[in-house]
Amino acid sequence: MKIGITCYPTYGGSGVVATELGLALASMGHEVHFISYAIPHRLTRFVNNVFFHEVETSTYPLFEHSLYDLSLTSKMLEVIEYEDLDLMHVHYAIPHAVSAYLAKQVWEKAGRKIKFITTLHGTDITLMGLEPTFMPLVKFSIEESDGVTAVSRFLKEKTLTNFNVNKEIEVIYNFIDIEKYKPVEEKPFLKHIASCGEKVLIHTSNFRVVKRVTDTIKILEKVKKEIPVKLVLIGDGPDRSECERLARDLDLQKDVLFLGKQDAIEEILTSADLFLMPSQSESFGLSALEAMACGVPVISTSVGGLPELVIHNQTGYIAEIGDIDRMAKYTIDLLTNEKKYKSFAKNSRERAVTNFDKNLILPQYVEYYEKVLNS
Repeated sequence: MKIGITCYPTYGGSGVVATELGLALASMGHEVHFISYAIPHRLTRFVNNVFFHEVETSTYPLFEHSLYDLSLTSKMLEVIEYEDLDLMHVHYAIPHAVSAYLAKQVWEKAGRKIKFITTLHGTDITLMGLEPTFMPLVKFSIEESDGVTAVSRFLKEKTLTNFNVNKEIEVIYNFIDIEKYKPVEEKPFLKHIASCGEKVLIHTSNFRVVKRVTDTIKILEKVKKEIPVKLVLIGDGPDRSECERLARDLDLQKDVLFLGKQDAIEEILTSADLFLMPSQSESFGLSALEAMACGVPVISTSVGGLPELVIHNQTGYIAEIGDIDRMAKYTIDLLTNEKKYKSFAKNSRERAVTNFDKNLILPQYVEYYEKVLNS
């Protein structure tokens, strides 16, 4: 198949999943064409069967802002025509599904056919999609998609409820490369962050308010009273300055390491003891899955799709949003009980391998593509 993929090229989960999916499809012999305003950040090397098409936006005196939606539609049409695509797969409803719909209509007007699949990832449904200005467009683009997938059962039900759509939605979970994300014996990064043998907590996100990154620092404060511990924060975003201020206010600046955006995150994850995910909204929790695949147990909130990933009292613990005391208690419990910790670490790795290995999930996408194309 010749497949066009449109996604945000940033560090968010939707872009990561879309890129990894495209790379995996290319390794199977399919031809993959990424269409976006920048190269996806995980598309860092030449890969056979993978092509990138940049969406160029122009500014005109008449318009106050660039018309990315329409520029994307035009680029989609160009790639569909000159690369003879079989299918478009867009990740995140706004604006990608709307642009794909417009491209499809233009192409059909010319007497040609193209189908597109929309994958819903989370905030396009639970946050941005609920904005009154966007809600009718999101509903319309979902109903007009030739196929729709969601990354968790939670997100599927949320979509059906919030938008009252009459559309079959296929749940296809996010996946992991278990050969890339795996436990290792050698941990060279560890000596740089915990030179005195401290335990290591880790969190990675885009530092938005919904991620509640400041909660990880508050957890650290409580845990540090019981055991020597460090906190590693990976990523960047609007809440980073607030996190840095809080660390200074609590006199924890030497115990919190802000690493910013990182590409080789698996090398850092393998040095961690626990992964913290105190989010108030999480449709799946890809970063938690990456940690679990590395044998790192997860302490998370009970929101969204996280209970579909993290098994309470087996691969980690689940607490209510904002319950810092309980999450700190769970952290201390695991880090001071070696037998329990080893069991949780082993369970985390096994769950990732058994349920979310890309070799299990990828055939589900291929089968769905074929179903949509043959419908």
